[in-house]
Amino acid sequence: MLVAERYDEIVRLVSERGSIRVTELSDRFGVTEETIRRDLDALEGRGLLRRSHGGAVRNNDQLEAPYFERESVNIEEKREIAQTALQFVAPGDQIILDASTTAWYMASLMQNIRLTVLTNSIKVCMELANKDKVTVISTGGLLSPRSLSFVGPSAERALDLYHVNKAFISCKGLHMQRGITESNELQALVKRKMIGISDERYLLIDHSKFDVQDFTFVSDLEQIQHVITDSRTTGDAVARLREASVRVVQVERVSS
Repeated sequence: MLVAERYDEIVRLVSERGSIRVTELSDRFGVTEETIRRDLDALEGRGLLRRSHGGAVRNNDQLEAPYFERESVNIEEKREIAQTALQFVAPGDQIILDASTTAWYMASLMQNIRLTVLTNSIKVCMELANKDKVTVISTGGLLSPRSLSFVGPSAERALDLYHVNKAFISCKGLHMQRGITESNELQALVKRKMIGISDERYLLIDHSKFDVQDFTFVSDLEQIQHVITDSRTTGDAVARLREASVRVVQVERVSS
């Protein structure tokens, strides 16, 4: 078993059970207890669990909101942002869609065109499955039931194999000084990798995400070239982004 695979399995076991002992992990994987202790130290350093006497416990500081809860928040704004984002997708592009609900809306609204989509989202994969001109590549990895996505060392390692010209990602918070943040370390690490393998980065965020700092850091604002947001985002927030050399596309709400 590769080290990354052992990491995934350790995180899964701790997440499911709440705690586990070094001796059990040593027996399970056929490695020394010292090796397991090093594994746990590494995983604790990445915020994926917490060390305890003789083992490790689940890190409860970074629980994600379940997907069905996120799906029901600011629905119209997310749809409008997703529709606008699709204007920047051209036939032949190789793009990333993350596990956000806005990226899922992009997938649901996307035309059946020649395109390669790399994603860690089960929902995105399912949405694109009936679009035969779209090539879909899933990262695989540790399944996160709350977000219906793949995360963990295997997902990150899979992303190392690729390079794309555009990435469309969302986040929990955007702060002008503290950058882009997420509520969950596992998601943050995957998004950081997605940003790193992309030529152009599009941040898809509604008005509620501005001036928010969440649990874990994803990237500096300087790594983002484009922000697509809704009509309720304040003019001051838009102006500050443009002063930071970020291209801002603000969706205009059409009155009915």
